[in-house]
Amino acid sequence: MGIFEALADLLIYRLAELDPADHLAAALHFFVMDVTKIFVLLAAVIYVMGLFRALLSPERVREYVRGRPDWQARGMAVSLGAVTPFCSCSSVPLFIGFVEAGIPLGITFSFLIASPMINEVAVVILAGILGWKLALLYVAAGLAVAWIGGLVMQRFKPERWVEEYVWKIQMGEMNLPEPDRSLRGRHNYALGEVKEIVGRIWKWVLIGIGIGALFHGFVPEQWVSENLADGGLLDVPLAVLLGIPLYSNATGIIPVAEAMLGKGVAIGTTLALMMSVAALSLPEMLILRKVIRWPALALFAGVLAVAFTLVGWGFNLVGPQIG
Repeated sequence: MGIFEALADLLIYRLAELDPADHLAAALHFFVMDVTKIFVLLAAVIYVMGLFRALLSPERVREYVRGRPDWQARGMAVSLGAVTPFCSCSSVPLFIGFVEAGIPLGITFSFLIASPMINEVAVVILAGILGWKLALLYVAAGLAVAWIGGLVMQRFKPERWVEEYVWKIQMGEMNLPEPDRSLRGRHNYALGEVKEIVGRIWKWVLIGIGIGALFHGFVPEQWVSENLADGGLLDVPLAVLLGIPLYSNATGIIPVAEAMLGKGVAIGTTLALMMSVAALSLPEMLILRKVIRWPALALFAGVLAVAFTLVGWGFNLVGPQIG
């Protein structure tokens, strides 16, 4: 992402002539860099996923999943999520397509949880920086959260909170045009996805980045280290809360985890922050609002927050044995 950092350097440090050591300058630099990076990546991944959705009919996936035992369908969803290197916002369009095709929400939520947290690129980088033992424990924890989180969501029958238009699509009450499978048709469909989703959430993305910029610029690293290093009970839920506005993917947050561990922050606290940043982001919640209502969003966020907190506490307990 050197080009985004260079642009922020040019605007903040050269043209505006602000001092890099100043807290406001650091916050503005972070804001400019993340605004350009996130919106470029968001548009790119939504476009690519739009092309993918235009080629892969969710109805075919539904027919493949239909009639299979719950454990088998859930295993397929978690496995698909684990091998797709998507951030949370690029997972959501595919999630929406599965919901519109009638795949049970409990199973689709398992996919949505697994996809941003676990992918082969992030696992290799995590292993190279922090060791294979920690990487494998992280993967195991992520798979468990995806499986159990989907089960918990299913117990609350979240289908009652699905937007009405989704049911009309499933029941055939909405006359959807036959998709254009030509190259131009797929391009137009993907471009429409970008305009619709980005147009819906751009204001809230700016708010989320602004909160992250304030944290980055005005919260001293020494304070973070002093207050999150001892693995106390409150450290982990605090890390989960701090991760919500700091939108990224599993690969992008790994250098942050390395820096935190290098400063002595407890392992469980660090990994809880990683999971929260990767899978519990503000932009993801806003995109999900397209297909499910606020009670389902609150339940989803609550389930993940509790799961990440439990995982963090568990890692803090076994942290001294992880070498």
